Amino acid sequence: MSIEKQTYRAGPYKNVFAQAVKTGNVIHLSGQVGMDSKGKLGADMVEQTEIAYANIKHVLSEMGASLDNIVDETMFVTDMGEFMTKGEALLGARAKAYGGVPEVCQTVVQVTALVMPELKIEIKCVAHV
Repeated sequence: MSIEKQTYRAGPYKNVFAQAVKTGNVIHLSGQVGMDSKGKLGADMVEQTEIAYANIKHVLSEMGASLDNIVDETMFVTDMGEFMTKGEALLGARAKAYGGVPEVCQTVVQVTALVMPELKIEIKCVAHV
């Protein structure tokens, strides 16, 4: 049995994976990182978080949604110590992206590495529309 899917593909790996897949009223976003569309990488975990949320906002917009539609997010970080040390600034960047304290489930997981060694954070989301 197949299901109907709507996909959004962009960027240098668009032939490898979709940035988002919508099935029914659920949108699954691929992990978004702290690199903008021009290839500029954020200088630290806070700036990378800000860029990742801008990327999430863009992908959701392409799917007809916004950050208000997010119900679940997972942050993958390469250094939990840095995440905890910069927690206030990171949560501030998150609140700024959402326009306040978000009403979403959140999980933070430390990983050994992301796709590029310079990346410090990747954010994956699920949204309902």
